[in-house]
Amino acid sequence: MIEMKVAGIALDAVTRSPIVLLKDGSDRRALPIFIGQDQAKAIISALENQAPPRPLTHDLMANMFEAWNMKLERIIINSLQDNTFYALMIVSQGEVKKEIDARPSDAIAIAIRTNAPIWVMEEVIADASIPVDRDADEAERRAFRDFISRLRPEDLIQRGGFNGE
Repeated sequence: MIEMKVAGIALDAVTRSPIVLLKDGSDRRALPIFIGQDQAKAIISALENQAPPRPLTHDLMANMFEAWNMKLERIIINSLQDNTFYALMIVSQGEVKKEIDARPSDAIAIAIRTNAPIWVMEEVIADASIPVDRDADEAERRAFRDFISRLRPEDLIQRGGFNGE
């Protein structure tokens, strides 16, 4: 799993649908997830620390967690099936932990409000992420190709323990 942060909300140029953009810690990969208008507003208000006059749904959930001494340990965007992302909210109360199925947009909106980390399964990132820093990716590929080109068979033999059997 890779921890990611919310980079912001954008609009798709063609459909004008909101997209939440997650980025990894190195700012090398971004994961765009299409979301609804209401979830976009909820995420933006949390990112900007805007408190509504009355609790909205995500605020209510965060308030319930606090009132019942529950903690959102983390969310995990764990699957991508038929262009739909799936997420789990890992919630604990004392020693008891539960996994709760959630839409990623709702889980993200609550995670921001509770300062919970956002994790994404590596296979989801492999399937749906986009490169952010193509120059760094190319430099890494060149360095790896250079390393491989200089590699000799004797470099692969473990010292003291490999006897060819």
